[in-house]
Amino acid sequence: MTKETEADLTGVEARVSPKPPVDEIGGRKLKPATLMMGHGYDPALSEGSLKPPIFLTSTFVFPNAAAGKRHFEGVTGKRPGGAEGLVYSRFNGPNQEILEDRLSVWEDAEDALTFSSGMSAIATLFLSMVKPGDTIVHSGPLYAATETLIARILGRFGVHWLDFPAGATRAEIDAVLSKAASGNVALIYLESPANPTNALVDVEAVAASRDAIFTGANKPPIAIDNTFLGPLWHKPLRHGADLVVYSLTKYAGGHSDLVAGGVLGSKAHMDTIRLMRNTIGTICDPNTAWMLLRSLETLELRMSRAGENAEKVCAFLRDHPAVEKVGYLGFLEGGRDERQADIYRRHCKGAGSTFSLYLKGGEPEAFAFLDALKIAKLAVSLGGTETLASHPAAMTHLSVPDARKAALGITDNLVRISIGVEDADDLIADFSQALDKIAG
Repeated sequence: MTKETEADLTGVEARVSPKPPVDEIGGRKLKPATLMMGHGYDPALSEGSLKPPIFLTSTFVFPNAAAGKRHFEGVTGKRPGGAEGLVYSRFNGPNQEILEDRLSVWEDAEDALTFSSGMSAIATLFLSMVKPGDTIVHSGPLYAATETLIARILGRFGVHWLDFPAGATRAEIDAVLSKAASGNVALIYLESPANPTNALVDVEAVAASRDAIFTGANKPPIAIDNTFLGPLWHKPLRHGADLVVYSLTKYAGGHSDLVAGGVLGSKAHMDTIRLMRNTIGTICDPNTAWMLLRSLETLELRMSRAGENAEKVCAFLRDHPAVEKVGYLGFLEGGRDERQADIYRRHCKGAGSTFSLYLKGGEPEAFAFLDALKIAKLAVSLGGTETLASHPAAMTHLSVPDARKAALGITDNLVRISIGVEDADDLIADFSQALDKIAG
Protein backbone atom coordinates (compact mmCIF):
# COMPACT_ATOMS: atom_id res chain seq x y z
CA MET A 1 0.00 0.00 0.00
CA THR A 2 1.45 3.37 -0.96
CA LYS A 3 1.62 6.31 1.43
CA GLU A 4 -0.89 8.15 -0.71
CA THR A 5 -3.38 5.25 -0.59
CA GLU A 6 -2.95 4.86 3.16
CA ALA A 7 -3.54 8.58 3.63
CA ASP A 8 -6.72 8.43 1.56
CA LEU A 9 -8.08 5.54 3.64
CA THR A 10 -7.31 7.08 7.02
CA GLY A 11 -8.21 10.66 6.22
CA VAL A 12 -4.69 11.73 7.20
CA GLU A 13 -2.88 13.94 4.75
CA ALA A 14 0.70 12.81 4.24
CA ARG A 15 3.25 15.32 5.47
CA VAL A 16 4.96 17.28 2.72
CA SER A 17 8.47 15.87 2.61
CA PRO A 18 11.70 17.40 1.34
CA LYS A 19 12.91 16.29 -2.04
CA PRO A 20 14.86 13.00 -1.98
CA PRO A 21 18.28 13.55 -0.42
CA VAL A 22 21.36 13.49 -2.62
CA ASP A 23 23.77 11.31 -0.67
CA GLU A 24 25.65 9.70 -3.53
CA ILE A 25 26.77 10.66 -7.02
CA GLY A 26 27.84 8.08 -9.60
CA GLY A 27 28.05 5.40 -6.93
CA ARG A 28 30.26 7.58 -4.72
CA LYS A 29 28.89 8.10 -1.22
CA LEU A 30 29.13 11.76 -0.28
CA LYS A 31 31.21 12.67 2.76
CA PRO A 32 29.68 14.28 5.88
CA ALA A 33 31.47 17.58 5.19
CA THR A 34 29.59 17.81 1.89
CA LEU A 35 26.22 16.71 3.27
CA MET A 36 26.35 19.40 5.99
CA MET A 37 25.59 22.01 3.32
CA GLY A 38 22.07 20.82 2.53
CA HIS A 39 21.14 17.38 3.83
CA GLY A 40 17.59 17.14 5.18
CA TYR A 41 16.47 20.54 3.88
CA ASP A 42 14.62 21.51 0.70
CA PRO A 43 14.66 25.27 -0.07
CA ALA A 44 11.44 24.85 -2.07
CA LEU A 45 9.57 24.21 1.20
CA SER A 46 10.76 27.57 2.64
CA GLU A 47 10.24 30.14 -0.12
CA GLY A 48 13.56 29.21 -1.74
CA SER A 49 15.62 30.27 1.29
CA LEU A 50 19.18 28.92 0.90
CA LYS A 51 19.45 28.31 4.64
CA PRO A 52 16.63 26.95 6.80
CA PRO A 53 14.66 29.75 8.50
CA ILE A 54 14.40 29.72 12.28
CA PHE A 55 10.91 28.41 13.04
CA LEU A 56 9.96 30.39 16.14
CA THR A 57 6.60 28.83 16.89
CA SER A 58 5.28 26.92 19.86
CA THR A 59 2.78 24.82 17.92
CA PHE A 60 1.91 23.60 14.42
CA VAL A 61 -1.39 23.51 12.53
CA PHE A 62 -2.74 20.08 11.62
CA PRO A 63 -4.27 19.61 8.13
CA ASN A 64 -7.22 17.78 9.71
CA ALA A 65 -8.30 16.10 12.95
CA ALA A 66 -7.29 12.63 11.78
CA ALA A 67 -3.75 13.87 11.22
CA GLY A 68 -3.67 15.33 14.72
CA LYS A 69 -4.73 12.00 16.18
CA ARG A 70 -2.17 10.13 14.12
CA HIS A 71 0.65 12.44 15.23
CA PHE A 72 -0.29 12.17 18.90
CA GLU A 73 -0.37 8.38 18.65
CA GLY A 74 3.31 8.62 17.76
CA VAL A 75 4.17 11.30 20.31
CA THR A 76 2.61 9.37 23.21
CA GLY A 77 4.10 6.03 22.20
CA LYS A 78 0.78 4.41 21.38
CA ARG A 79 2.25 3.83 17.93
CA PRO A 80 6.04 3.24 17.62
CA GLY A 81 8.21 5.62 15.67
CA GLY A 82 7.25 9.05 16.94
CA ALA A 83 5.16 11.71 15.25
CA GLU A 84 4.87 11.60 11.47
CA GLY A 85 4.49 15.37 11.34
CA LEU A 86 5.07 18.53 13.30
CA VAL A 87 3.04 18.73 16.49
CA TYR A 88 4.33 21.01 19.25
CA SER A 89 7.76 22.46 19.95
CA ARG A 90 8.29 20.34 23.05
CA PHE A 91 8.22 17.31 20.75
CA ASN A 92 9.76 18.36 17.45
CA GLY A 93 10.37 21.20 15.01
CA PRO A 94 11.85 21.76 11.56
CA ASN A 95 15.19 23.11 12.77
CA GLN A 96 15.67 20.28 15.24
CA GLU A 97 14.71 17.63 12.68
CA ILE A 98 17.17 18.93 10.07
CA LEU A 99 19.87 19.08 12.73
CA GLU A 100 19.17 15.53 13.87
CA ASP A 101 19.34 14.27 10.30
CA ARG A 102 22.75 15.85 9.83
CA LEU A 103 24.11 14.63 13.17
CA SER A 104 23.17 11.08 12.16
CA VAL A 105 25.31 11.42 9.05
CA TRP A 106 28.52 11.90 11.04
CA GLU A 107 28.10 8.66 13.00
CA ASP A 108 26.22 6.59 10.38
CA ALA A 109 23.52 6.34 13.04
CA GLU A 110 19.93 5.29 12.38
CA ASP A 111 18.52 8.19 14.37
CA ALA A 112 19.49 11.17 16.51
CA LEU A 113 17.86 13.44 19.09
CA THR A 114 18.94 16.87 20.29
CA PHE A 115 18.61 18.34 23.78
CA SER A 116 18.87 21.63 25.65
CA SER A 117 22.31 20.72 27.06
CA GLY A 118 24.73 17.83 27.24
CA MET A 119 23.56 17.04 30.75
CA SER A 120 19.88 17.10 29.74
CA ALA A 121 20.80 14.57 27.03
CA ILE A 122 22.52 12.36 29.60
CA ALA A 123 19.74 12.75 32.17
CA THR A 124 17.05 11.93 29.61
CA LEU A 125 19.03 8.88 28.52
CA PHE A 126 19.33 7.64 32.11
CA LEU A 127 15.69 8.31 32.96
CA SER A 128 14.54 6.42 29.88
CA MET A 129 16.68 3.37 30.66
CA VAL A 130 16.71 2.81 34.44
CA LYS A 131 14.23 2.14 37.22
CA PRO A 132 14.60 1.71 40.99
CA GLY A 133 16.77 -1.30 41.83
CA ASP A 134 18.66 -1.24 38.51
CA THR A 135 22.43 -0.90 38.22
CA ILE A 136 24.44 1.38 35.95
CA VAL A 137 27.96 0.15 35.19
CA HIS A 138 30.25 2.95 34.06
CA SER A 139 33.84 3.79 33.32
CA GLY A 140 35.69 6.29 35.45
CA PRO A 141 36.33 9.12 35.61
CA LEU A 142 33.24 10.72 34.13
CA TYR A 143 32.40 14.39 33.83
CA ALA A 144 31.63 15.46 37.41
CA ALA A 145 27.98 16.31 36.76
CA THR A 146 27.47 12.87 35.22
CA GLU A 147 28.97 11.18 38.28
CA THR A 148 26.78 13.35 40.51
CA LEU A 149 23.69 12.41 38.52
CA ILE A 150 24.42 8.69 38.82
CA ALA A 151 25.59 8.50 42.43
CA ARG A 152 23.71 11.28 44.21
CA ILE A 153 20.55 11.91 42.19
CA LEU A 154 19.61 8.52 40.77
CA GLY A 155 20.99 6.94 43.93
CA ARG A 156 18.20 8.64 45.88
CA PHE A 157 15.73 6.66 43.78
CA GLY A 158 17.33 3.28 44.39
CA VAL A 159 19.58 3.09 41.33
CA HIS A 160 22.94 1.43 42.02
CA TRP A 161 26.27 1.77 40.24
CA LEU A 162 29.57 -0.01 39.77
CA ASP A 163 32.56 1.31 37.86
CA PHE A 164 35.87 0.31 36.33
CA PRO A 165 38.82 2.55 35.39
CA ALA A 166 38.84 3.97 31.88
CA GLY A 167 41.88 1.95 30.81
CA ALA A 168 40.61 -1.35 32.26
CA THR A 169 41.60 -4.63 30.64
CA ARG A 170 39.08 -7.19 29.41
CA ALA A 171 39.62 -9.22 32.59
CA GLU A 172 38.96 -6.19 34.80
CA ILE A 173 35.82 -5.32 32.82
CA ASP A 174 34.64 -8.95 33.06
CA ALA A 175 35.05 -8.89 36.83
CA VAL A 176 32.92 -5.76 37.25
CA LEU A 177 30.20 -6.83 34.81
CA SER A 178 30.04 -10.32 36.35
CA LYS A 179 29.55 -8.78 39.78
CA ALA A 180 26.88 -6.42 38.44
CA ALA A 181 25.08 -9.27 36.66
CA SER A 182 23.72 -10.52 40.00
CA GLY A 183 21.21 -7.67 39.65
CA ASN A 184 19.59 -5.98 36.67
CA VAL A 185 22.12 -3.97 34.69
CA ALA A 186 20.10 -1.39 32.78
CA LEU A 187 22.93 0.50 31.10
CA ILE A 188 26.68 0.45 30.55
CA TYR A 189 27.87 4.04 30.31
CA LEU A 190 31.31 5.04 29.08
CA GLU A 191 33.25 8.25 28.55
CA SER A 192 36.27 8.11 26.24
CA PRO A 193 38.55 9.95 26.44
CA ALA A 194 37.71 10.48 30.09
CA ASN A 195 37.21 14.01 31.39
CA PRO A 196 39.69 15.39 32.44
CA THR A 197 42.46 12.76 32.39
CA ASN A 198 42.16 11.86 28.67
CA ALA A 199 42.23 8.14 29.48
CA LEU A 200 40.71 5.92 26.76
CA VAL A 201 38.13 3.16 27.24
CA ASP A 202 38.41 -0.05 25.23
CA VAL A 203 34.89 -0.02 23.75
CA GLU A 204 35.52 -3.26 21.87
CA ALA A 205 36.49 -5.04 25.10
CA VAL A 206 33.42 -3.68 26.89
CA ALA A 207 31.15 -4.89 24.07
CA ALA A 208 32.79 -8.33 24.03
CA SER A 209 32.47 -8.62 27.82
CA ARG A 210 28.81 -7.52 27.72
CA ASP A 211 28.00 -10.03 24.98
CA ALA A 212 29.73 -12.85 26.85
CA ILE A 213 28.04 -12.20 30.21
CA PHE A 214 24.55 -11.06 29.21
CA THR A 215 22.13 -12.67 26.78
CA GLY A 216 18.81 -11.85 25.14
CA ALA A 217 16.59 -9.28 26.80
CA ASN A 218 19.05 -9.00 29.70
CA LYS A 219 21.74 -7.48 27.48
CA PRO A 220 22.17 -3.82 28.52
CA PRO A 221 22.89 -1.18 25.89
CA ILE A 222 26.30 0.48 25.81
CA ALA A 223 26.25 4.29 25.67
CA ILE A 224 29.35 6.44 25.36
CA ASP A 225 30.09 10.14 25.73
CA ASN A 226 32.05 10.93 22.55
CA THR A 227 32.41 14.67 23.12
CA PHE A 228 36.23 14.89 23.25
CA LEU A 229 37.01 13.13 19.95
CA GLY A 230 33.76 12.80 18.03
CA PRO A 231 32.66 12.76 15.42
CA LEU A 232 35.89 13.32 13.48
CA TRP A 233 38.42 11.24 15.39
CA HIS A 234 36.28 8.53 17.03
CA LYS A 235 33.17 6.63 15.88
CA PRO A 236 32.13 4.32 18.75
CA LEU A 237 29.13 2.76 16.96
CA ARG A 238 31.66 0.96 14.77
CA HIS A 239 33.32 -0.57 17.83
CA GLY A 240 30.29 -2.00 19.63
CA ALA A 241 28.53 0.94 21.28
CA ASP A 242 24.75 1.19 20.87
CA LEU A 243 24.34 4.88 21.72
CA VAL A 244 26.61 7.91 21.40
CA VAL A 245 26.21 10.97 23.61
CA TYR A 246 27.44 14.49 22.89
CA SER A 247 27.75 17.81 24.54
CA LEU A 248 27.05 19.68 21.30
CA THR A 249 28.18 22.79 23.16
CA LYS A 250 31.74 21.69 22.44
CA TYR A 251 33.18 20.85 19.00
CA ALA A 252 29.83 20.51 17.21
CA GLY A 253 28.82 24.03 18.29
CA GLY A 254 32.43 25.09 18.34
CA HIS A 255 32.05 28.84 18.89
CA SER A 256 31.37 28.97 22.65
CA ASP A 257 28.01 30.65 22.02
CA LEU A 258 25.46 27.89 22.63
CA VAL A 259 24.59 25.02 24.97
CA ALA A 260 23.10 21.78 23.61
CA GLY A 261 23.35 17.99 23.70
CA GLY A 262 22.71 15.02 21.47
CA VAL A 263 22.17 11.26 21.55
CA LEU A 264 22.57 9.06 18.47
CA GLY A 265 22.01 5.36 17.88
CA SER A 266 19.63 2.64 16.79
CA LYS A 267 16.01 3.51 16.00
CA ALA A 268 14.72 1.15 18.71
CA HIS A 269 16.75 2.77 21.49
CA MET A 270 16.10 6.26 20.21
CA ASP A 271 12.33 5.71 20.26
CA THR A 272 12.59 4.91 23.97
CA ILE A 273 14.60 8.07 24.63
CA ARG A 274 12.32 10.17 22.42
CA LEU A 275 9.29 9.20 24.49
CA MET A 276 11.06 10.42 27.64
CA ARG A 277 12.16 13.64 25.92
CA ASN A 278 8.60 14.27 24.76
CA THR A 279 7.40 13.85 28.34
CA ILE A 280 9.92 16.01 30.21
CA GLY A 281 10.62 18.54 27.44
CA THR A 282 14.42 18.49 27.18
CA ILE A 283 14.54 19.21 23.43
CA CYS A 284 16.85 22.01 22.26
CA ASP A 285 15.23 25.23 21.05
CA PRO A 286 14.97 26.16 17.34
CA ASN A 287 17.44 29.04 17.53
CA THR A 288 20.11 26.80 19.07
CA ALA A 289 19.38 24.13 16.45
CA TRP A 290 19.84 26.72 13.70
CA MET A 291 23.16 27.84 15.19
CA LEU A 292 24.33 24.23 15.30
CA LEU A 293 23.42 23.80 11.64
CA ARG A 294 25.68 26.77 10.94
CA SER A 295 28.48 25.22 12.98
CA LEU A 296 28.29 21.76 11.43
CA GLU A 297 29.22 23.27 8.07
CA THR A 298 32.72 24.05 9.38
CA LEU A 299 33.09 21.18 11.86
CA GLU A 300 35.74 19.29 9.91
CA LEU A 301 37.73 22.45 9.16
CA ARG A 302 37.70 23.62 12.79
CA MET A 303 38.54 20.27 14.33
CA SER A 304 41.32 19.61 11.82
CA ARG A 305 42.98 22.98 12.46
CA ALA A 306 42.66 22.62 16.23
CA GLY A 307 44.12 19.10 16.04
CA GLU A 308 47.11 20.31 14.04
CA ASN A 309 47.66 23.13 16.53
CA ALA A 310 47.47 20.76 19.49
CA GLU A 311 50.14 18.50 18.02
CA LYS A 312 52.56 21.44 17.73
CA VAL A 313 51.74 22.88 21.15
CA CYS A 314 52.07 19.54 22.93
CA ALA A 315 55.44 18.88 21.28
CA PHE A 316 56.64 22.11 22.89
CA LEU A 317 55.04 21.50 26.28
CA ARG A 318 56.47 18.01 26.64
CA ASP A 319 60.06 19.31 26.82
CA HIS A 320 59.50 22.29 29.13
CA PRO A 321 61.24 21.97 32.52
CA ALA A 322 58.10 23.09 34.41
CA VAL A 323 56.03 20.26 32.93
CA GLU A 324 55.78 16.86 34.61
CA LYS A 325 53.69 15.15 31.91
CA VAL A 326 51.44 15.92 28.94
CA GLY A 327 48.39 13.67 28.70
CA TYR A 328 48.10 13.96 24.91
CA LEU A 329 46.85 10.94 22.98
CA GLY A 330 49.38 11.52 20.21
CA PHE A 331 52.18 10.69 22.66
CA LEU A 332 50.93 7.23 23.56
CA GLU A 333 53.56 4.59 22.95
CA GLY A 334 54.97 1.39 24.49
CA GLY A 335 55.89 0.72 28.08
CA ARG A 336 53.40 1.85 30.68
CA ASP A 337 51.27 3.44 27.93
CA GLU A 338 51.03 0.29 25.81
CA ARG A 339 47.48 -0.56 26.88
CA GLN A 340 46.29 2.95 26.06
CA ALA A 341 48.31 3.00 22.83
CA ASP A 342 46.66 -0.23 21.72
CA ILE A 343 43.17 1.21 22.34
CA TYR A 344 44.14 4.37 20.48
CA ARG A 345 45.38 2.44 17.42
CA ARG A 346 42.19 0.38 17.23
CA HIS A 347 39.63 3.09 17.99
CA CYS A 348 40.88 6.54 17.06
CA LYS A 349 41.74 8.40 13.88
CA GLY A 350 43.31 11.39 15.60
CA ALA A 351 44.57 12.63 18.95
CA GLY A 352 42.15 15.53 19.30
CA SER A 353 42.86 18.99 20.64
CA THR A 354 41.93 18.67 24.32
CA PHE A 355 44.55 17.27 26.69
CA SER A 356 45.69 17.16 30.30
CA LEU A 357 48.81 19.06 31.36
CA TYR A 358 50.50 18.01 34.62
CA LEU A 359 52.76 20.73 36.00
CA LYS A 360 55.59 20.23 38.46
CA GLY A 361 54.14 21.35 41.77
CA GLY A 362 50.54 21.62 42.91
CA GLU A 363 47.65 24.06 43.04
CA PRO A 364 49.83 27.20 43.55
CA GLU A 365 51.86 26.45 40.42
CA ALA A 366 48.76 25.53 38.41
CA PHE A 367 46.99 28.75 39.44
CA ALA A 368 50.08 30.86 38.70
CA PHE A 369 50.30 29.32 35.22
CA LEU A 370 46.62 29.90 34.51
CA ASP A 371 46.72 33.50 35.78
CA ALA A 372 49.72 34.27 33.53
CA LEU A 373 48.10 33.23 30.25
CA LYS A 374 47.49 36.08 27.81
CA ILE A 375 45.95 34.43 24.71
CA ALA A 376 44.39 31.30 26.19
CA LYS A 377 41.26 32.09 28.18
CA LEU A 378 40.76 30.88 31.75
CA ALA A 379 37.39 29.21 31.34
CA VAL A 380 35.73 25.82 31.52
CA SER A 381 34.38 23.98 28.46
CA LEU A 382 36.32 22.93 25.38
CA GLY A 383 36.14 22.52 21.63
CA GLY A 384 35.68 26.19 20.76
CA THR A 385 37.57 28.29 18.25
CA GLU A 386 39.53 29.84 21.10
CA THR A 387 42.04 28.11 23.37
CA LEU A 388 40.73 27.48 26.90
CA ALA A 389 42.47 26.36 30.08
CA SER A 390 41.01 25.36 33.45
CA HIS A 391 41.80 23.59 36.73
CA PRO A 392 39.52 20.51 37.00
CA ALA A 393 40.19 19.73 40.67
CA ALA A 394 39.11 23.24 41.73
CA MET A 395 36.51 23.86 39.04
CA THR A 396 34.65 21.26 36.94
CA HIS A 397 35.38 18.37 39.35
CA LEU A 398 35.27 20.31 42.62
CA SER A 399 32.17 18.37 43.72
CA VAL A 400 33.94 15.00 43.36
CA PRO A 401 35.05 13.67 46.78
CA ASP A 402 38.78 14.10 47.39
CA ALA A 403 39.43 10.38 47.74
CA ARG A 404 37.77 9.65 44.40
CA LYS A 405 39.62 12.52 42.71
CA ALA A 406 42.90 11.03 43.95
CA ALA A 407 41.95 7.55 42.75
CA LEU A 408 41.02 8.90 39.31
CA GLY A 409 44.16 10.98 38.87
CA ILE A 410 42.44 14.37 39.11
CA THR A 411 45.30 16.03 40.94
CA ASP A 412 46.02 19.62 42.02
CA ASN A 413 48.79 19.95 39.40
CA LEU A 414 46.46 19.01 36.53
CA VAL A 415 45.41 21.69 34.04
CA ARG A 416 43.00 20.86 31.22
CA ILE A 417 43.69 22.61 27.94
CA SER A 418 41.53 22.81 24.83
CA ILE A 419 43.43 24.16 21.84
CA GLY A 420 41.61 26.43 19.39
CA VAL A 421 42.23 27.61 15.84
CA GLU A 422 44.63 30.48 16.58
CA ASP A 423 48.16 30.53 15.18
CA ALA A 424 50.08 27.66 16.79
CA ASP A 425 53.29 29.65 17.24
CA ASP A 426 51.41 32.39 19.05
CA LEU A 427 49.93 29.82 21.42
CA ILE A 428 53.36 28.35 22.07
CA ALA A 429 54.67 31.82 22.91
CA ASP A 430 51.81 32.28 25.37
CA PHE A 431 52.34 28.94 27.11
CA SER A 432 56.09 29.54 27.17
CA GLN A 433 55.87 32.85 29.02
CA ALA A 434 53.29 31.44 31.46
CA LEU A 435 55.41 28.36 32.22
CA ASP A 436 58.57 30.45 32.63
CA LYS A 437 56.86 32.24 35.53
CA ILE A 438 56.70 29.00 37.52
CA ALA A 439 59.83 27.24 36.21
CA GLY A 440 62.18 29.05 38.57
